[in-house]
Amino acid sequence: MAEALGKPDIVLLSHEHHFDNLDRAGRQVVERSGSILTTVAGAGISEKAIGLAAWESHDTPTPDHRVLRITATPARHGPSGGDRGPVIGFILGFAGDPEPVVYISGDTVLYDGITEVGRRYQPGVAMLFAGAARVHEVGPAHLTLTAAEAVQAARLFSEALIVPLHYEGWAHFSESRADIEQAFDEAGIADRLRWLPAGRAVDLDY
Repeated sequence: MAEALGKPDIVLLSHEHHFDNLDRAGRQVVERSGSILTTVAGAGISEKAIGLAAWESHDTPTPDHRVLRITATPARHGPSGGDRGPVIGFILGFAGDPEPVVYISGDTVLYDGITEVGRRYQPGVAMLFAGAARVHEVGPAHLTLTAAEAVQAARLFSEALIVPLHYEGWAHFSESRADIEQAFDEAGIADRLRWLPAGRAVDLDY
């Protein structure tokens, strides 16, 4: 599967110090990429890596002669005072265009940093790291968005299609796709959900 990804132009790496976010196969993909955008603390992963603090941007040209602007966004990987290390999210848009295209939350809970992202930006697609991850070291606190928090985040990004990510495949996820679907259905916004099947291209028409 990793080989099928080929050589990415840019890897957006919310953090590199947890195996569920960057495993051995993922490191192989990172190594053959053109460049890596990640946290300041994680930039030592490779000579290709560029460390970004929240609200810092990196511009790169696109094949159609535009400039893709990637801005790091704040994220908190767990409860206040008990988070699991530095993490960032990303906003993707084009320089000169007032509206960004995609928001990628990274591993984060809902907190005032995400509220600020929603105040500054209204993307067409919001990719939210859900699953309410929990680990023994932190106790009962969740480290990624709960389904209820994903609904709240969807309301912050009121114009966006919502793409849940990072909610399956590891034992530390305490909520499933079914929990996310139920929460969005009860909130009356299930029509905004889009699911990404593994290994298949998906056209998100927003």
